[in-house]
Order: sequence, then structure tokens, then C-alpha cells
Amino acid sequence: MSQDFYKSLIENNKEWVKNKLDLDPEFFQKLSKGQSPPLLWIGCADSRVPANEIIGAQPGEVFVHRNIANMVLHTDMNMLSVLDYAVNVLKVKHVIVCGHYGCGGVKAAMGNQSIGLIDNWVRHIKDVYRLHKDELDAINDEDKRFDKFVELNVKEQVFDLAKTSIVQNAWNVGQDLSLHGWVYGLSTGIVNDLGVTVENDSQLDTVYQLNF
Repeated sequence: MSQDFYKSLIENNKEWVKNKLDLDPEFFQKLSKGQSPPLLWIGCADSRVPANEIIGAQPGEVFVHRNIANMVLHTDMNMLSVLDYAVNVLKVKHVIVCGHYGCGGVKAAMGNQSIGLIDNWVRHIKDVYRLHKDELDAINDEDKRFDKFVELNVKEQVFDLAKTSIVQNAWNVGQDLSLHGWVYGLSTGIVNDLGVTVENDSQLDTVYQLNF
């Protein structure tokens, strides 16, 4: 069964190429000449949240970084390298941090069960819970508390993103760069814009106060 699935991937690729060439015979030739995406997407690694597909974007329109629970860590050289390339080379105009309701990483951070190596990553998410413990503990309904935790985690990642030297330097030289926080609904397919758009350093305190 697994071999059948694997073989289907190759066939699916051939069909995808055919469909693209039917619409535009020069599609791949044009795509191979370079990329200038207007957007960097920092999302969760969850297989149910494909960045391009849920926003109707084409190949070449979204630069993507994904990890468990869409975290922005100042010690994560992978994320920082992607961010640096997106901001300083590709000159993206927007960076979206997109979480999703039902996130397994966020759920794990709500409990104390050991999962394995991922415990070290989840520790950073637990820090978000600690920052908002009073608000979260006041929510009796566990599902609603979970949803709120997902939203708060995204918001915190947006503000951590704004504090990176990469984003700060871009703003200091007047680069057009906006940061946004979204949460995607697995059961609806709808994106929830959390209203944490930050376009320059002077907005940080105001936006933070409005959202927390």
C-alpha cells in the first residue's frame, strides 16, 4: 500500500506539470528565471495547512518557512536565515505568522506529558502560556482556552518577529515591510486575521497594548 502511494506521487507530478503547461506552455521556463515573492509565510509544519493552497497563491508568490507551532525563536538559525533572505534579498513586503486551531504543538504545551525530543521545542510555547497564565486559566472551557492559547501564541510570535535585528534594520532604512498574525481554521478553511499588523517600530507598543 505504501509503495502504491509513493508511485502515485510521481504520477501526480506528471499530471500537475501537464495541467500547468496546458494553461501556459512557458510556465516552468518563466518560473526558472527567478523569484520575487511579495510574501514570507511562517507557518506550522502541520500537513493540513498548505501555505500556497489556502490563500490561492501560485508557485513563486510565497516564500515559506514552517516549524512546529509556527515559532519565531531568536536562536533558530534556520528561521533567521529564511527571514534574512526573504527581507534582504527577496525584499518581501509582508510576513505572515500563521498558526492554526487544533495545533498539536500548542496542545502539548498545555499539558505535562513528555513526548520526546520535541519537549525542548514545546518549552518555548510553554513560555507563552506563562506570560498569559491568568487570562488563560480564567477560561473554564478547555476548547476555548486552547483556541485562545493558539491565538496568543501567534501574537507573541509576531512581536518576537518585530524585535529581530533583521526586521528592525529593515524598518530603520525605510523598507516597506508589514508583519501580520493569522490563525487558520482546520474545520472551516477560513483564516482569522488577529489584527496584529505591525508596519514600523513605532507601532509596536500601540499594537501590543491593543491586543493584550
